[in-house]
Amino acid sequence: MKAISLCGEWRMTGNGYDCTGTVPGSLYSFLLNAGLMDDPFYRDNELKAFELANHDYAFFRTFTYVQKDAPVFLCCDGLDTLTDITVNGTHVAQTDNMHRSYRFDVTALLKNGENEIRILFHAVDPYIKKLDKQEYLPGSADTMKGFPYLRKAHCMMGWDWGPRLPDMGIWRDIYLLEADSAEITDFRIEQRHDAGRVFVTPHVCVSQDADVTVTVTTPDGKQLYLAANEESEIKDPALWWPNTLGEQPLYNFVATISENGVTVDRVEKRIGLRTLKLIREKDVYGESFYHEVNGVAFFAMGADYIPEDNILSRITKERSKKLLLNCKEANFNAIRVWGGGYYPDDWFFDLCDEIGLVVFLDLMFACAKYPSDREFRKNIQEEIKDNLRRFRHHACIALICGNNELELCYYKSLYGKSIEECPFKQTYYEIFEGLFPTLVKELCPDIPYVSSSPTSGGHFLDPENDDYGDSHYWDVWHKDKPFIEYRKHYFRYLSEFGFQSFPCEKTVNAFTKEEDRNIFSRVMEQHQRNGTANGKILSYLSATFLYPQEFGTLLYASQLLQAEAIRCGVEHLRRNRGRCMGTLYWQLNDIWPVASWASIDYYGRWKALHYVAKRFFEPVMISCEETGETMTRKSVNAEHSVYDYATKAKLCVHNDTLRDITGTVRWALRDAEGSILKSDETQVFVCAMSVTYLDELDFCKTDVQTTYISYELEIDAEVVSSGTALFTTPKHFAFRDPCPRCEIDGDRLTVYADAYAKYVEIDSPDCDFRLSDNYFDMNAGQKTVKILDGNPENIRIRSVYDIR
Repeated sequence: MKAISLCGEWRMTGNGYDCTGTVPGSLYSFLLNAGLMDDPFYRDNELKAFELANHDYAFFRTFTYVQKDAPVFLCCDGLDTLTDITVNGTHVAQTDNMHRSYRFDVTALLKNGENEIRILFHAVDPYIKKLDKQEYLPGSADTMKGFPYLRKAHCMMGWDWGPRLPDMGIWRDIYLLEADSAEITDFRIEQRHDAGRVFVTPHVCVSQDADVTVTVTTPDGKQLYLAANEESEIKDPALWWPNTLGEQPLYNFVATISENGVTVDRVEKRIGLRTLKLIREKDVYGESFYHEVNGVAFFAMGADYIPEDNILSRITKERSKKLLLNCKEANFNAIRVWGGGYYPDDWFFDLCDEIGLVVFLDLMFACAKYPSDREFRKNIQEEIKDNLRRFRHHACIALICGNNELELCYYKSLYGKSIEECPFKQTYYEIFEGLFPTLVKELCPDIPYVSSSPTSGGHFLDPENDDYGDSHYWDVWHKDKPFIEYRKHYFRYLSEFGFQSFPCEKTVNAFTKEEDRNIFSRVMEQHQRNGTANGKILSYLSATFLYPQEFGTLLYASQLLQAEAIRCGVEHLRRNRGRCMGTLYWQLNDIWPVASWASIDYYGRWKALHYVAKRFFEPVMISCEETGETMTRKSVNAEHSVYDYATKAKLCVHNDTLRDITGTVRWALRDAEGSILKSDETQVFVCAMSVTYLDELDFCKTDVQTTYISYELEIDAEVVSSGTALFTTPKHFAFRDPCPRCEIDGDRLTVYADAYAKYVEIDSPDCDFRLSDNYFDMNAGQKTVKILDGNPENIRIRSVYDIR
């Protein structure tokens, strides 16, 4: 078997354009690199870029080929999306699914010498509109009408955080494959774990008789020879663990086939030895929903991942590696791949294997009703087969989920109704509760499958039930509930919840002119796809902070709201470890520069939330459940409000490690200057993988406007976790000016404050840098952090005191 790459320079024509570019590439990447279109992310250029995609474009190139006496196949790993393919003027095939890999026999079409391949890409908007008029299929209102008909990344056609930029092109490798020998058609590694011993069976399928050899290289470099299709024991197995629970050793399995002593094909798989189960068992609350690795139940901590760019050729291994390492740095052990994008590249899963991020993987179906015809069913069946075979061996894959929110979107209209009343109900059952679980069981039987996210067990049975399955919760944000509303819920596994914020000034400046820098300007609203969300941010801001007088301060305040919302939810659910066993917030990253739920913006800049996530996902952490001031009415007809409060605090120590811990908890009631009014300390012992509550502290009716609590956990003479809590909203607290300043000594940056400072931000308008900690609370005194990358200059420091 010999592969001949057809990547590299191609030519593109159509709509009056004629230019060259690099494949993998697309309409937008070709035009941008040739200087023939404006940046689609700048101001409202999205509208012009969308019009460009309403035309057909031909991509073509010539290549030299020497004919041989063997079949030759054209292999296309990613065509986006509606195409007609010709070779030397003869039509080869049409394609309509960007998620599939295609192989076409072109033996009879090739000639000695120069050949031409041409791929005509058709505009998707006219295609889906025509189908939508024939039979309306509802879906996300933020997306182009008719999108469910097309197997294209849905978010390329819009979402409530992304633009409508339906790009087209050759987005993955394209090559010729000379089938002049036997071929490995399938290679799967089956594991069996038994009382600490690990056995593997390398299943190898070949196209014809050939000598098969299987070798495995252990993490310490030893090479072993295994018998194909037979079980063998791996001695002294090094087990794979999620981040923070252990190491991620990987074994390299290679299958080769040879004819007459010559190697003719080779396939390599890198795996981790582990068991990774989804535990769903009846209990006193309902039914559990948690991951168990190597027999250990762990609390999943992470976020939901979306595609990193609308222009897919700009998503590189290096870019994804930086993003995923940022997850590891923030103590993630899990990540959810959302079902409205595309199936990530092999190297994405390689990186998750290496870093220790378990993957909750949606199949690419989201928020829509889908066609019921046989051709669509056959198309998606091949799509799922292609992708399951490609990524099933990865240690990181913890769960395969049929779709995002289809059950949630339609259960109220479908539950209890007959198939005759609701034909889509039958379609749903056949695809997500019939076809897909059958394929998963056949191709990767060791990977758990659930039909939808969220779900309570399928069949449209109350997917909003907190006590069963995973949950998506949006009352905080979409229904304007306060942050403490999270404390009324005890989800078994919260796989989606979020709160929006604006990106920082540097990011906003990259897509705006100075006159655009008002959150209700046309351009700022163009970069806000969630309806009235900018007003919603201001509504939450009015309940929390004083009104900022300056644009940059407003952006900063929005990020604090986001961080506070998610912190409140995560800490509450971690305090209820055992009943709840997972929090994956929406969302990790952005697809373009935008106001959104992301904790890392499009340019890779950490928002406040990501720094705060690093703290609330610490395996060993202390948190505080405070009770403070609330506003009530004297009576229904009262003209004035009154404030009731009972200042209490309950501290909790979290231990999500495999070892018991012993430490010291210290707390102090302080005034606005940071001076101690009352304090105490206590010794704590916390078993591995558990939480311990301390006795509730009752401060009676202390002055909530001038007092706060600080707390910390010390282990082995080191403070490993700390925080503060107010007993009223920040807008009602009498902050003193902390007069912050800093000193830099090598890679150490020390902040000084004369009074209590909340959410201290260390930033620079001139450069990007990353710190070991930022957006932190500090008492009067000093705090030192490390500079992890960048060269900070012209430092600006602010805190909640400056929101005024």
